[in-house]
Amino acid sequence: MFRLTALGGTFDIIHIGHLILIEKAISISEKIIIGLTSDSFITKNGKKITNNFEQRFENLEKIIHEKFPDCSFEIAKLDDDFGPAVIEGDVDALVVSDETSKKGDILNALRKERKLDPVEIITVPMKLASDGNRISSTRIRNSEIDSSGNILVD
Repeated sequence: MFRLTALGGTFDIIHIGHLILIEKAISISEKIIIGLTSDSFITKNGKKITNNFEQRFENLEKIIHEKFPDCSFEIAKLDDDFGPAVIEGDVDALVVSDETSKKGDILNALRKERKLDPVEIITVPMKLASDGNRISSTRIRNSEIDSSGNILVD
């Protein structure tokens, strides 16, 4: 059991893939810290979003209270890939998806430069939609799938 586990994301439209990552982090840790990307960081990376930071923060907080009422968590604004809590702090594990697993190696290299112990990288397999493709906020926004990964028919 870890003391503090981190995960991060945009969480624009919260879907089953997000919930699986959060559930995994909760299941292995006393407390979790969720890095929520800032609007400026999203824009810098050329991503499109529906909800601004405040709305995404509110939605994320609400769903965690609903789905995981006993969870000890904190949401921190991310202006870069990791944030100070992960690079310098007491985080001992990072939960990532297959898609973002390379970030774990980058994080541990940064921690090594700072003479900090590496964090354990926990990779969670991507949840696929019923058509076998990945679930994403973009696909939900485009009305291809719902937040559980079911195909939407016109």
